[in-house]
Amino acid sequence: MEQQIQQNLKSCCTKNGSLIAIILGISLIISATIIGFVLYQTRMTEDTLQVTGSAKKVFTSDIVKWRSGFYRSVDANNLKSGYAQMASDLEKIKTFLRDNGIDEKDITISPVYLDNKFDYSKGGDNLIGYNLRQNIEVQSEDVQKITDLAKNTTNLIEQDVVFSTQGLEYYYSKLPEARVELLTDAVKDAQNRAIKIAESSGQKIGLLKSASMGVVQVLPVNSVEVSDYGAYDTSSIEKEIMVTVRTEFRISK
Repeated sequence: MEQQIQQNLKSCCTKNGSLIAIILGISLIISATIIGFVLYQTRMTEDTLQVTGSAKKVFTSDIVKWRSGFYRSVDANNLKSGYAQMASDLEKIKTFLRDNGIDEKDITISPVYLDNKFDYSKGGDNLIGYNLRQNIEVQSEDVQKITDLAKNTTNLIEQDVVFSTQGLEYYYSKLPEARVELLTDAVKDAQNRAIKIAESSGQKIGLLKSASMGVVQVLPVNSVEVSDYGAYDTSSIEKEIMVTVRTEFRISK
């Protein structure tokens, strides 16, 4: 009798275990279906539209850098006199700049650079002389005055100074502020574009989901040259700055 009761209990537990397993399996299937449906609904209700906007502005450079230099060439036995000539030339240049209203604090003078000159015609390193050169840089906020002065250095040539302009570079000191302003305008431009695109398909623009700034292009006015990595032109006084922004808006029907 006792043996029969034990067998009935084992049979009952086996049947109940199978039933529990079946119930758990069905529950897992239902849960997965519900989760999948929720994710699908979420994805459907969060459709987005990606649009690129841009903004640009023309401005005038307010800083100029004038890079120039002068040099002397002397024989191998006249290095000392070469340095004396360089010192004399430097004083003439400083006087020229001072007489034309350039403040000394705006002038940067490099050390004298020395290059050896060799004669290789006889198959050896025969030192025959030296080339001495020195660079000068003027940085000023008076852009037009420096530009005009760089074009009129004949006074130095007349004083036997071998002087040459190496380049004029123009910059805009308020570029960071302009970039922030243009970034706002670029987002507005992107929003207007997104509205037109959405309306053409019977949809509406929602909130801005994300925005990331693209490259900044600083180019001469009306230039068509652009770079994927951005650009900063320093050759022109009048410049055009363009900012792009990539945006993503939520859309709904």
